[in-house]
Amino acid sequence: MLLLTNGSVRLLFIAQALYWSCSLIGITLTSLIGIDLAPVPGLATLPLALLLLGNLACVHPLAMMMQHYGRRTGLFLGAISGVLGGAVVAAGVYQAEFLLVCLGTFLIGGYQASAMYYRYAALEAVRDDQKGRAAALVVGGGVLAALIAPEIASHTRNMVAIPFAGSYLALAGLAAIAALIMLMLRDGGVPAKTRTGGAVLLELLSRPRLRGAIAVGAAGHGIMILVMTATPLAMKFCGFDVDTAANVIRWHIIGMFLPAFVAGPMIDRFGARLMAMVGALALVFSVAFAVSGISFSAFLISSFLLGIGWNLMLLAGTTLLGEGHDASERGHAQSLMELGNSITGTAASLVAGALIAGAGWNIINFGVLPVLVMAMVLMWLGGRQAVTQRA
Repeated sequence: MLLLTNGSVRLLFIAQALYWSCSLIGITLTSLIGIDLAPVPGLATLPLALLLLGNLACVHPLAMMMQHYGRRTGLFLGAISGVLGGAVVAAGVYQAEFLLVCLGTFLIGGYQASAMYYRYAALEAVRDDQKGRAAALVVGGGVLAALIAPEIASHTRNMVAIPFAGSYLALAGLAAIAALIMLMLRDGGVPAKTRTGGAVLLELLSRPRLRGAIAVGAAGHGIMILVMTATPLAMKFCGFDVDTAANVIRWHIIGMFLPAFVAGPMIDRFGARLMAMVGALALVFSVAFAVSGISFSAFLISSFLLGIGWNLMLLAGTTLLGEGHDASERGHAQSLMELGNSITGTAASLVAGALIAGAGWNIINFGVLPVLVMAMVLMWLGGRQAVTQRA
């Protein structure tokens, strides 16, 4: 099995589990801390927004750094940003300083940005016929996080006198372990020739194959964030309690990561485009269950399928991206995909609350269908170009 025989994939799998453990701790606690420490209620979600902004700010610079100095350097610095961020948030919670909490979450956003490149590092560590399963195995590290993160958050919440400060110290410790892992990672190497400048980004975006890959990833990610963020709110409006909503989100997370262990071999065997279509179909069925009623089972099945669709479209988009650029354009191309994912995810998280309150649950779900159609059309156009060029 690739996970057992390839040292780089194994290290990246562990690093991904560590990152998602940190991420789930942050998702669980950041808003609660914001409510307690924000000077006015309207600023309660500012730390979470700054985490997303930190991610956006670091995506492209990290890609360029890795293009010039190698994966190990960029991924190590990203993990160190997580160490610093966790420590700063812990200090902010301990001292009841909201500004420190905001600074720390911004730094954690840099760690988030670096972790998004783990699956690309895996692609560079394997043969062409193993790329799908390599990326999938790394993403699959999130399964471990889903199991251990809630326990870590629970056992460290009261580790020090001020609640939640211990959880962020634990986050800093997990990021420190990830930094050590990055030092052990075999570097994928630096391209002998590297193209630079903003003109490269425009040229890459002019290629249908690359636009299709970015559209697949961004559509899947944006849809997942939008519906996942709206789900607990919709369940609350339908009369479900917090524990019931948490159980639905738990199955959503399982759907996000568990399919990776079979999705990778399927991409290698049947092709990334077919698996992207399967992912889109999973999202269509997610919509169908979501609008079928307001029962617990409808929410649970819809959320589980939402996670599966995200997984397949993310992995398919990542694999397709490699078909649209060469090594000298690697950093720019990968940063474009991650910027696309980050922008759609940030926008979705910001509008989810307003949409669920103003438009309603059914409108949100029906609204994702045109986005899926557009992504599939762009992917099909890119695939047609590839066939024409081969001919």
